[in-house]
Amino acid sequence: MVRNTANWVSGQPSTDAAKAVSPGMEYASVRTLSEQMSRPDGLKSQDLVSYLLERIRQLDPALKAIIELNPQALEIARELDRERASGKVRGPLHGIPVLLKDNIETGDTQQTSAGAYGLIGAAASKDAFIVERLRAQGAVILGKTNLTELAGFRGGADGFSSRRGQTLNPHHADAQVGGSSSGSAAAVAAGLAPLAVGTETNGSIIVPAAFNGVVGFKPSVGLLSRSGIIPASHRQDTAGPMARSVFDTALMLNAMSGTDPHDAANANAPEGIDYTALLKPGVLKDKRIGYPATFSINGEILPMDNSPQFSQTLQVLSGKGAVLVPVNMRLADPSRYGELLYADVKEELNDYLSKRNGLPIKSVSELISFNDKRDGTESDHQPLLKEVDASTLTTEERKPLWDTLIRNFRSTVDELIDGEKLDAMVSDFETNSYFAVAVAGYPGISVPSGKDESGVPTSAYFFGALWSDPMLLAVAHGYEQAAKVDTKPGL
Repeated sequence: MVRNTANWVSGQPSTDAAKAVSPGMEYASVRTLSEQMSRPDGLKSQDLVSYLLERIRQLDPALKAIIELNPQALEIARELDRERASGKVRGPLHGIPVLLKDNIETGDTQQTSAGAYGLIGAAASKDAFIVERLRAQGAVILGKTNLTELAGFRGGADGFSSRRGQTLNPHHADAQVGGSSSGSAAAVAAGLAPLAVGTETNGSIIVPAAFNGVVGFKPSVGLLSRSGIIPASHRQDTAGPMARSVFDTALMLNAMSGTDPHDAANANAPEGIDYTALLKPGVLKDKRIGYPATFSINGEILPMDNSPQFSQTLQVLSGKGAVLVPVNMRLADPSRYGELLYADVKEELNDYLSKRNGLPIKSVSELISFNDKRDGTESDHQPLLKEVDASTLTTEERKPLWDTLIRNFRSTVDELIDGEKLDAMVSDFETNSYFAVAVAGYPGISVPSGKDESGVPTSAYFFGALWSDPMLLAVAHGYEQAAKVDTKPGL
């Protein structure tokens, strides 16, 4: 029997164990949790996992951020506690629970379905490369998170999947939750886990992180391996950490990065970098940070000073010694982007499904038929998936078009960074600058900047050029430490 809700787990959490966790620890940083665990009579990973499982049972029936729990999580935590007691600590994430988006493979009993019933069947045969790395560092894979089905390529509401339903924003049930890494962002925001992994093709980490008031980092494409992740486009796809602080995202990046011979883009990534190294006091002093002279709200272009939240972000940066440089950001022509992307998705998803054993479908067209049989044909419930399947551009036709498109989008960032000698750019993510950065394959990070008048989180979005990830994290950390924003939801 395939279990596909979050209301189960093998090995019931102990009530006594849950009581051993101090109130508020659900929002503790990885550093605080690790310090607690390092004490001889301190916090146990088993107790923390048990506490979070109980919290999930209480909150997630309404939130729907979790699509499936790992029935082995408690036993893994117990074994990691035994290792720590014997003097073995694998790394900074030893005993720390992590949630994975449901398009990231785990070679255990959990499904990897991208929220689709058509992808439920035999579990994946092995861990994704980044999951192997997380386990090697001692992370406890707590479960899988809900997402916009097929990472948004079925079509439908952000945060909705057939398997789990509609993920809600924990700050306000009527607020936007963002997609497609909706469950990862909402779970971290709601204190269901300290860390989660999302994936992005275009905006799928940055947008839900912004709406849910957490930190979401989209690395340079190729920095993290994509092996074992249900694909959309190798030109755009990346995994990325989601957490409640920039430092914790950097710890996750350290854990997940590494050279994967099975991902060609990963071969060019920098090696041996400690992404926490530049996260120090005073990092913003004399940093040149560009910002758009205009920004967009609901499609209307307005002067920067019409956005109180973004004006405050700039004041925080300048108050810490950053040199702010107004720029006019040129947007490249995106007119053929969707056509090219859908053709990539068709080819790469077909290839993935043809090789994935034990599923009821083997292709995009079979998945469309499966969905029609399951959900009926009275309404168009999979519009994007049908567009994907209708794509006709060949690999040979797409390559020069993609090369030109990506080059043009990269130039929109590079001409600013190089021309103004900038260390980073900052914008309100609502400008859709994240779209240009994603097409370019460049890094970006969403950092909470406060809440609006309705209590919904706002966000600052930092981005930079290829492989500028360490500096980008440093600038974002400097802003975060100066802004001192608390975006815990009222639930």
